[in-house]
Amino acid sequence: MAQTQTDHLLSTIYKVTPMRGSLSMLPSQPKIFHGRQSELREIIYTLNQQSPRIAIMGPGGMGKTSLAKAALHHPCIVAKYQHRFFVPCDSTTTGIELACVIGAHVGLKAGSNPTKTVIRYFSEKLHCLLILDNLESPWEPMHTRNDVEEFLALLSDISHLALMITMRGAERPGKVRWTRPFLQPLQPLSSDAAWQTFVDIADEFHNREDITQLLALTDQMPLAVNLMAHLVDHEGCTDVLARWETERTALLSEGYDRKSSLDASITVSLSSPRMTTGAKDLLSLLSILPDGLSHIELVQSNLPIPDILKCRAVLLSTSLAYDDDKKRLKSLVPIREHMQKLWPPSQLLMQPLCKHFHSILNLYHQHDGASLAIVATQITFNLGNLQQLLFKGLNSDNPDLTDTLRCIISFNSFCRVYGHGYQAMMDHALPLLPHPGDDRLEVQYISEVFSSILLHPAGNAEALISRAKWLSKRFSDPVIECKLYCGIGNYYFHVKKDVTEAMQCLKTALTLSKLCENLKLQSTTLTRIAEFKWLTGDYAAGHVHASEAHQLARFPWPFQP
Repeated sequence: MAQTQTDHLLSTIYKVTPMRGSLSMLPSQPKIFHGRQSELREIIYTLNQQSPRIAIMGPGGMGKTSLAKAALHHPCIVAKYQHRFFVPCDSTTTGIELACVIGAHVGLKAGSNPTKTVIRYFSEKLHCLLILDNLESPWEPMHTRNDVEEFLALLSDISHLALMITMRGAERPGKVRWTRPFLQPLQPLSSDAAWQTFVDIADEFHNREDITQLLALTDQMPLAVNLMAHLVDHEGCTDVLARWETERTALLSEGYDRKSSLDASITVSLSSPRMTTGAKDLLSLLSILPDGLSHIELVQSNLPIPDILKCRAVLLSTSLAYDDDKKRLKSLVPIREHMQKLWPPSQLLMQPLCKHFHSILNLYHQHDGASLAIVATQITFNLGNLQQLLFKGLNSDNPDLTDTLRCIISFNSFCRVYGHGYQAMMDHALPLLPHPGDDRLEVQYISEVFSSILLHPAGNAEALISRAKWLSKRFSDPVIECKLYCGIGNYYFHVKKDVTEAMQCLKTALTLSKLCENLKLQSTTLTRIAEFKWLTGDYAAGHVHASEAHQLARFPWPFQP
């Protein structure tokens, strides 16, 4: 039964995962685009200069992404730049994740140093325009800002690369010489542009005074105008204005600032007659999923939302959600933030999706070759989603805490192997480990900590080693012990510089891998021994162990956990 479920999930992943290497697909040109001609001309002029570095700044919902897309498809830019890349950054949280996402979009293979790989790629490729959309996601946190700015500085050192970013706020990232004069942060649309945008969506047969009154409520912010126009297109001005009169007082009595028009427009959209409880639940769930959900993920994750495809259609029709270029259902950042504040998803709503993604992480450890590549790509599509869901599961009240902790270990292992770095949630998981009382789980956690030693230092390492060895004596599992000693060997070799102790740990690991007759572990351990021998100058021994590892790797591996 378990194998049948595994095969079914794997077949589902095959259906939704593109087989090409690159994730890059240019977004479409905005079909309704008014009021940004001056900014667009300035951007086009700058992009025709030497080494342009442009930052499109402004509040959320102000049309930064639309302006970037308009520039991307401008005939002058299409003619000048043979290679154009548009990379959404809202699901990234660190500099290394940013490099990984860019690498995926340009079709680079995952490696141990994605930053170096991306820089090399653009250094060797002429006539390139790189647009990084919603860069504030990895840049805003102070603990990741320096790494992101260092990466941007490396990109800006490539003189033939045109770089453009969109970011919320008014502060540009440092360490980059942005082209002067700076593009000023985007402001609300002019009255004429807001009117034209509105009537392009809702037509102009409505009463002009009503339209003027509604546009005044939006403060002429592009997203607010768009949402209000879609409401009017379905309900008419009179009904929308009537609902505004009953709901506005409660909203404005909270002392909202200029952003209130955006929040108010979203609130009015949420109270549309088309909205159902299920549609609101789905939007609530999307608020914590920066990567969105594919059509099949939506269906196969068994969410407790009746008529979920109908709910999807409701969100699309109200413009509260959209399909991206990979046909994943997403919600814009301002709407996600609004929902997280006022309508956060319940544990009951998140639980089935957590189980779905947990199953995918379990598949990662059960498959190799082509199957593993498909699973890995599916995980990559959901990196931001997994980070959000797993982090939210880190609380002692979570009934599935043990499974969440196990998946965090698996997720960190995946990110480590595929070049996405160390996951900070590993540190948050440590205080919760004694709660399940699972000795195996704690040893697996400590093993992963030491396997990640080159990416993140292990606090109180010697105490962790002693505890892991003591815990491992309370159960018999040579597979877990083998991985533990490989990790400890990694620590002694790279951190303590104790080659003798490191090699002793690996010999113990090799003995354990032979004891459980696990060919994959034997090959992995021999490869690590060969690496250490090579790094210490014992090339002959390194060659012997590498050959042994290669011979074992040629055998077909049955499923071995």
